[in-house]
Amino acid sequence: MTQTQAPERPAPDATDTGAGCFHCGLPVPRGAHYPVQFEGRARETCCAGCQAVANAIIDNGLGGYYHHRTAPAGAPGEPLIPDELRELKLFDEPEVQRQFVTDEPDRSSGRMLREASLILEGITCAACVWLNERHVRTLAGVTQFTVNYSTHRARVRWDPERIALSDILQAIRNIGYRAHPYDPGTRDKAFQRERHVALRRLAVAGLGMMQVMMLAVALWLGHSDETHADLLQFMRWVAAGLTTPVVFYSAVPFFQSAWRDLVHGRLGMDVPVSLAILGTYFASLWSVILGTGEHVYFESVAMFVFFLLTSRYLELMARQRSSQAIDRLDRLIPAVATRVAADGSDEQVPVAELAPGDRVRVRPGEPLPADGLIDAGESTVNQALLTGEPEPCLRRTGDAVTGGTVNVDSPLVVRVTRVGAETTLAAIQRLLDRAQTDKPRLARMAEKGTGHFTAAVLIMTALVGMVWYFWIAPDRAFWVVVAMLVATCPCALALATPVAITTTTGVLSRIGLLLTRGQAVEDLARARVVCFDKTGTLTVGRPQWLATQALVPGMEDRELLAMAAALERHSEHPLAKALVEAAGTVTAPALERIRNVPGLGLSALLDGAEIRVGAPDFVGLERVPDDVQPPAAHPEATAVWLARAGEVLGVFWFADQTRPRVRETVAELTELGLEVVLLSGDRPEAAATFAANAGIAEAHGGMTPEDKVAYVRGRQARGEIVLMAGEGINDAPVLAGADVSLAMGSGTRIAQTQADLVLMSDHLEAIPAAIRQGRDTLRIVRQNIVWAVGYNGIALPVAATGLLTPWLAALGMSLSSLIVVGNALRLRRDAEELLPQTDTRRPLAANVIRPARDG
Repeated sequence: MTQTQAPERPAPDATDTGAGCFHCGLPVPRGAHYPVQFEGRARETCCAGCQAVANAIIDNGLGGYYHHRTAPAGAPGEPLIPDELRELKLFDEPEVQRQFVTDEPDRSSGRMLREASLILEGITCAACVWLNERHVRTLAGVTQFTVNYSTHRARVRWDPERIALSDILQAIRNIGYRAHPYDPGTRDKAFQRERHVALRRLAVAGLGMMQVMMLAVALWLGHSDETHADLLQFMRWVAAGLTTPVVFYSAVPFFQSAWRDLVHGRLGMDVPVSLAILGTYFASLWSVILGTGEHVYFESVAMFVFFLLTSRYLELMARQRSSQAIDRLDRLIPAVATRVAADGSDEQVPVAELAPGDRVRVRPGEPLPADGLIDAGESTVNQALLTGEPEPCLRRTGDAVTGGTVNVDSPLVVRVTRVGAETTLAAIQRLLDRAQTDKPRLARMAEKGTGHFTAAVLIMTALVGMVWYFWIAPDRAFWVVVAMLVATCPCALALATPVAITTTTGVLSRIGLLLTRGQAVEDLARARVVCFDKTGTLTVGRPQWLATQALVPGMEDRELLAMAAALERHSEHPLAKALVEAAGTVTAPALERIRNVPGLGLSALLDGAEIRVGAPDFVGLERVPDDVQPPAAHPEATAVWLARAGEVLGVFWFADQTRPRVRETVAELTELGLEVVLLSGDRPEAAATFAANAGIAEAHGGMTPEDKVAYVRGRQARGEIVLMAGEGINDAPVLAGADVSLAMGSGTRIAQTQADLVLMSDHLEAIPAAIRQGRDTLRIVRQNIVWAVGYNGIALPVAATGLLTPWLAALGMSLSSLIVVGNALRLRRDAEELLPQTDTRRPLAANVIRPARDG
């Protein structure tokens, strides 16, 4: 007799609970088979309850919970099936929040806030966005909540001491929507779910419309045939039956949205839509019940619902396409990494399990799983999807690498430094989230106007209906009202801006320019002055030491370098790094009371005497001596001064490499009608020489951060919109003060946090390309708003005259929305269309300035 053996279970790993339940850890009863698929393997649970909870956790993109938990979820005596609230409480667990929550300081109070990206389900129109934002912002402890209508993503910032994330999610559920942490896989599932439901509703509406239209043709043709009155009445009942599922299944989202709006005191665009659908359906049904045979418009109801659903389905697909360029960043990080154990062996682990300090092996062709430093090996790394640069960059032992970039040539061993929400890729995604959820001025005006417009339409429709009923034709009054409600639905007005902004955000990301604030698109288009910092912005930001000039007899160059480098080790400025590198392994003297003054220099006490390094004014130099001149080969060289106890001891000369195509970029900006200005903290003579070589007409040197802010404010006082580009800590004040600001991706974090755009590549020509794209976007948005307002302005009086039937009004309204979306999608462009076609990627070695020898 053959004995059937139970299937062999996989060997346990870090997420296994031995022979116990995968979720709660309790023993699995004999014969119980409730598997859960997790990371490609079937995991056994003890009952259907644990299976359901585990699937809910995994489906919400929170599978990392099983890696970070310190004990199984359940215990004897605890219920295994948590209710909805207990499910939401999972999002408050620190182990779960590690995957999607970041800590952000509050500038006003100094307290640490938390920020997360969410995905919202159930969003159907701009009114849904308004309702969610208004509702969540009223919660005590929520400091910011914005929703992007195009992607249905939300960004929330809250004080964890005043409110829990689960309370925020529950508040969203209380008004009829579902929110959960953003995850690429979850986002795709939610989109597929939304798409399938929309297709089912569309299919029901389409089938119903076709059948009802066939009956309507027969009813129209046989309307005066009294010999077949019973057959005609039967056909009206059949039409009513076929229209019923269209109204109470396909059109349900309109009713739900309208009810939410009315409950919260808002007149959204689905209110007139719902009134038109229900009014037409019940008026026609009442006519059938009475057997009058007059005014039966079931075909208009079915056609209206079908056209509106078709329009919204196409909008859904368009929104998905417009956000593809941004969503691709989410897929750069692999799901599994090869971790190197202490004994040198390799093990495959989920990326969510990695921690700072782990060593991972990355083979050629594989993406890096996290940010880190190369521990062993040398290879080229392709950063195209992050920076727009197609050519791989050489990386050696000790170099920093970014998660999501691709190893090209040779195996690498990388020591992880940042994981999860702390990685560079996550920071970029947060910047894009902020750009997409931020609303430009035009969008805010359109959103505010939509509610006022709907209220005006309802009032005007009621007045027109009374005029028709009491003075013109009472039997036609109702259908005139229906046509007015349908024709003037403000869907196109609500769509005028969001799709355009989302499309432009994706286009700019393809050329290596990250948009961090939606308002920047409008400001870019209106900019008239472009101000550039020099070091690190128009140059590569890696200055090299040229020479040291002692100004006090008896002082040696090596002694001056050691003294200055001891101070500069406490600064992140490119010149400071270059000076430290020039000093090499020289023993640095011990310093006390070190002070860093951004934009000027550093000071400290050395053997009781104050030493200073930095700008001439900072070290106490009133006038530069005539015998102090830069190296003859580099008249644009930058000077760094050193003084002790008020006496200037020497000067160090540095030169930087100019970024590719600086002159061409300045010429393009000038052709676009912009004035280009150089604002530099460097010597006025060096700034003037550099500006002349770059084709910049106006240059200001020797400027402190306060001087730059004062200059920008002066231009703003003349009514000019100013774009400022910089990269250092000293640029943060002027970046914050400019109308629109751009930080270099290689610059400091503080500069990037103040900027509206971040340039991740070396291609400065992306700046004029962004300005052209911004102007095109503003033009498209204005066209959309003019079209939406113009269409409604024409459709309303036409419908009021009775010349527009309800089904024709539905067709016109749907076409209006599709025209707006299609017009916005014209903004989609490839990088080749925006950037010059010439190859600017010459070897950097051809331009490197070599250090001069001492003396």
